[in-house]
Amino acid sequence: MSFAFTVEHREAHSRARVGLLSTPHGTVRTPAFMPVGTQAAVKTLSPHELREVGAEIVLSNTYHLYLRPGAAVVAAAGGLHRFMAWDGPILTDSGGFQVFSLAGLRHVDDDGVRFRSHLDGSEHRFTPELSMEVQRALGADIIMCFDECLEYPADRQRAERSLQRTTAWARRCHALWRSWGDGRQALFGIVQGGVYPDLRREAARALVEMDFPGYAVGGLSVGEPPEVTVQVLEATVPCLPEDRPRYLMGVGSPDLILEAVWRGIDMMDCVLPTRLARHGTVYTSEGKLTVRNAAFARDFRPLDPACDCYACRHFTRAYIRHLLKVNESLGMRLTTIHNLRYLFRFMERLREAVAADRLPAFREEFYRGEGAALGFRPPGGGRQEAPRA
Repeated sequence: MSFAFTVEHREAHSRARVGLLSTPHGTVRTPAFMPVGTQAAVKTLSPHELREVGAEIVLSNTYHLYLRPGAAVVAAAGGLHRFMAWDGPILTDSGGFQVFSLAGLRHVDDDGVRFRSHLDGSEHRFTPELSMEVQRALGADIIMCFDECLEYPADRQRAERSLQRTTAWARRCHALWRSWGDGRQALFGIVQGGVYPDLRREAARALVEMDFPGYAVGGLSVGEPPEVTVQVLEATVPCLPEDRPRYLMGVGSPDLILEAVWRGIDMMDCVLPTRLARHGTVYTSEGKLTVRNAAFARDFRPLDPACDCYACRHFTRAYIRHLLKVNESLGMRLTTIHNLRYLFRFMERLREAVAADRLPAFREEFYRGEGAALGFRPPGGGRQEAPRA
């Protein structure tokens, strides 16, 4: 396989590590945040701008690209990299989360899911094999098993049935992926099991026996409190191999990124920073700003004096507020550039802290200063996991 993961350093006081994730389209420094390009584009930004803010890998969505423009169109264009003119690594999710978010528009059985398109009501059926074939046609470097994403809350009986189904689907995905035999794409298994630690451990053990190139923790960021997210990670991550990348799906706020990295997570993705940006809210070293507010109408400072992004180097809060108020797309582009740059600078500082064995100090400083200004507090009132063995 043209895919490898190397752990370069393990932090002395936690499960955190820094590493390199090598793919056919380049290398990603971990821990890494992946901006979400749902429909083969990170909303409002060009690939050049993504590179400029610090992105090394992006995520695209199987469900949406299956519906529009169709996997055959993307394949005819030479694959997703050529289609969207992004020459770096790409990860595609399986479509499972989107299908299961359709609620009344879907029916699940042990073979797959029948659903109606949110676009035109047309009927479709996803099976593990179809999800895999669509992802193969899209040509991403990293692809995901088709899984069932549980709602929150879900009772134990529901979680047990769902876990059995997800594990069976993972075996089908793994078998098909192995049959391809060319190593062009790395397949990640997804650990489910709701909020039940023993089910999470059971799921992890079953996936590890199948021997995937990487492992994801799914079914979080669906409404559960941060304390529950942390408890699930503490139950799951120790069951996953040290020499494989670990991916926490759907997390993108700085506090949860920090807590996930502390517990041994290497990769994260989320629409949160770009969605907040399009609604006029930005992260800064001094706290969150909702730039659309009247208070910024005559504020001629940059969004964040400590930021080096294009928006902060060239434009003022007053100007960006004006653009947002008159619905000029440039306003959303500038806030998106800033939020992603903020997050990638945060990841750089996080990797430096892990590499220098000073993650506890970094965590304390964050929650006492910048994190407090942003409104974040440590899950569980500051409790930390015991140092790794």
